[in-house]
Amino acid sequence: MIFASVDIGSNAGRLLVATVHEFNKKPISEKITLVRVPLRLGIDVFEKGYITPERQDLLIRTFEAYYQLLNVYKPIDFYAVATSALREASNRVEVLNRIKNETGFILHLIEGRREAEIISNSGNTNLIKEHPHSLFIDVGGGSTEISWYVNDVLISTKSFDVGTIRLLFDKVERSEWESLKHWLAEIKLEQQPFNCICSGGNINKLTKLFGNRNKNTLSYSQLTEGHELLEGYSVEDRVEKMGLRIDRADVIVPAAIIFKKIMSWGKIQELQAPKIGLADGVIIELYKRHKGLPSILSE
Repeated sequence: MIFASVDIGSNAGRLLVATVHEFNKKPISEKITLVRVPLRLGIDVFEKGYITPERQDLLIRTFEAYYQLLNVYKPIDFYAVATSALREASNRVEVLNRIKNETGFILHLIEGRREAEIISNSGNTNLIKEHPHSLFIDVGGGSTEISWYVNDVLISTKSFDVGTIRLLFDKVERSEWESLKHWLAEIKLEQQPFNCICSGGNINKLTKLFGNRNKNTLSYSQLTEGHELLEGYSVEDRVEKMGLRIDRADVIVPAAIIFKKIMSWGKIQELQAPKIGLADGVIIELYKRHKGLPSILSE
């Protein structure tokens, strides 16, 4: 069965088309295609407070392109979500109405807690975990979502206004760092072994560049060395010498800073980057809804 999802984040928009089947009574998704567009809504929102007409036009054209692809793959069900940047845009209602009126798509705004649940649920299906305790971390352009699971049961989750684009423009409040540090201390990670599972394009790229590609793992020492190397290059050099996309080259250093702080505060020595994300989680939730199972998604 084919399903499709769209994730409109603070840095990029993603259309994921995937098949879903069951293995050991759990849904497993397999990617058919992923189309990423560097919308960079966060640059508008975190600097100006709203989404400019020019970036709205880009968003509309993106949905028009997605429409053509959906007509080719013809998924059973489809769902589109938007996160931090669009949540905070002062003209979000205008933008959502324009998308609906001009393209026919309904774009659902989801809160940070709901975002964290969807992301971590995607990992519960496609990932083999060594320990019963799991910490899920998703670092995006506008926010960071962290969830704590025990035996696949959600114990605690929280969203923080700490993101790569937000940090790039020095828009992360000190109180948010303190809140993140305090939340990690409350979990008491040191009391048991746990899986540290991370998602997002930046951690995937950091792991590919500096970590263990075969295991998709990244140690604290590898991250530290990689951060120092990246910080020594200009954005242009990261593009020319390291082959990074321009919209990745500027935010990958803030991403490294965020992950370093989390690993240091949580005394985390190694993390996993299994290439999961919000779009993957939405696919799994669509499958559940199709099968008549409880789903996080609203109608």
